Amino acid sequence: MLMTAIRRWLTSAALCTLLIAPQQGLANAAPAIDPELRQSLSEAAASIDTFADRFEAEVWLVDISSRLKRYMPDDKKRLEFLRILHQEATRAGLSPELVLSVVHVESAFQRFAISVVGAQGYMQIMPFWKNEIGRPDDNLMVTRTNLRYGCTILKHYLDKEKGDWIRALARYNGSLGRTKYPEKVLLFWEKYWFVNH
Repeated sequence: MLMTAIRRWLTSAALCTLLIAPQQGLANAAPAIDPELRQSLSEAAASIDTFADRFEAEVWLVDISSRLKRYMPDDKKRLEFLRILHQEATRAGLSPELVLSVVHVESAFQRFAISVVGAQGYMQIMPFWKNEIGRPDDNLMVTRTNLRYGCTILKHYLDKEKGDWIRALARYNGSLGRTKYPEKVLLFWEKYWFVNH
């Protein structure tokens, strides 16, 4: 019943988005740099957080680790990736499961993925962001760095779109005005990563 309501909402949101929003460029690329996003990335790059509730995090790790094993068979690498993802998603105020869905769609959990337009790593971050925030030496192939940039960018777009996941995900992907990418991320969330504890 919940998923039917979500699908109905997605369909109406998709139609509204197609009618009102202009077409955008490619993944995470923007013709003009948003100064608020530049500031958010700069602040995020300088902070380090840990789990707020260790017990809850461990329960989450056991559940999600078993689901992720087919994509990341190495136990140590998988658990380290999940710890970092949970920390970065939580730090940014995002659902870790939705961030997992973005990573799944963007890079299929391939740490060294590079897109045809040059986006890098798990969350397919465009390298120009490093210079924009004055951190040219950041390595986007480092898990924490990539997830911190990606979560910060996604949260910024979610706030900008006042909680509208369709528009926020489309902005993240550089496809505002189209719903294919947001719908795919939400489908992956429903099919692979949804948690109902």
